[in-house]
Amino acid sequence: MSIVLGIESSCDETSASICVDGKIVSNIIANQTIHEQYGGVVPELASRVHQQNIVPAVHQAITAAKINKKQIDAVAFTRGPGLLGSLLVGTCFSKAFALANSIPLIEVNHMQAHILAHFIDEPKPTFPFLCLTVSGGHTQIVLVKNYFDMEIVGETLDDAAGEAFDKTAKILDLPYPGGPLIDKNAKLGNPDKYKFPEPQIQGLNFSFSGLKTAILYFVRDHVKENPNFLQENINDVCASVQSRIVSILLNKLKKAATQYQIKDIAIAGGVSANSGLRETLLAMRESHGWNVFIPKFEYCTDNAAMIAIAGYYKFLEKDFVGQDVSPLARMPF
Repeated sequence: MSIVLGIESSCDETSASICVDGKIVSNIIANQTIHEQYGGVVPELASRVHQQNIVPAVHQAITAAKINKKQIDAVAFTRGPGLLGSLLVGTCFSKAFALANSIPLIEVNHMQAHILAHFIDEPKPTFPFLCLTVSGGHTQIVLVKNYFDMEIVGETLDDAAGEAFDKTAKILDLPYPGGPLIDKNAKLGNPDKYKFPEPQIQGLNFSFSGLKTAILYFVRDHVKENPNFLQENINDVCASVQSRIVSILLNKLKKAATQYQIKDIAIAGGVSANSGLRETLLAMRESHGWNVFIPKFEYCTDNAAMIAIAGYYKFLEKDFVGQDVSPLARMPF
């Protein structure tokens, strides 16, 4: 029996998970609400709260899994990419836990772990498959050849899709975190009410900076004409913005599927929890003959279960690191 403890601390969620022979048996996530009053994640505050949360989170994960810490065979942790102070807390804890229990350390790339979240539950995609990985800091189309042989075939040239949602929310005066609020309001609006531009970027790459600017000017001009414009039309604006971001993402994904002749299509990352993206992708499943894979909501946002499952597959390969390992804010894919 192989038991892996997963630790995730790349941003503002402190999470711990236990994986037993490839099965996730516990996944504890401690969220940080302190950032709401600042309208975004404050790195220094995030690292301080991680220090408060990490021991209780690990204790709860071990208790929920009904195991003893001495049964754990390895510790997998997020080495990067992410906020350096946050990563430092998780890395230091993992190194100390591994040293105290004389067990190996496993480093995990946060973005690869998002993709491997698809191997937590059934059904699982078949190699090779394409994964659209969308989060606050990354937007990528990844050709996944096996568990750790992955190639980025398309990525954003500027802002990520998650940034486009968050920055739009600020423009619309929505509180932090704004992405889920755009999704909530969009369900009540008309996605065809306002037409925002779709950037014409060659190949499989993305760009969202122009869309963000177009939204800024759109709101400025309409509020100048009618100071109550946003209050009166917030649902339609959110629906139209979300529809355009989703179309940008999925048009490129469709192009990639055609180019690589692949039918197994997956999405991952925090933005994959967006209902508009999920529903549109499921609709495309029928029209394009795709096998579509979408993680459960709890495995879309940052969580340690995806770190634990990635660590499990690395454990099988004996892919360990030494105590001299350090976190990387920008970790190569």
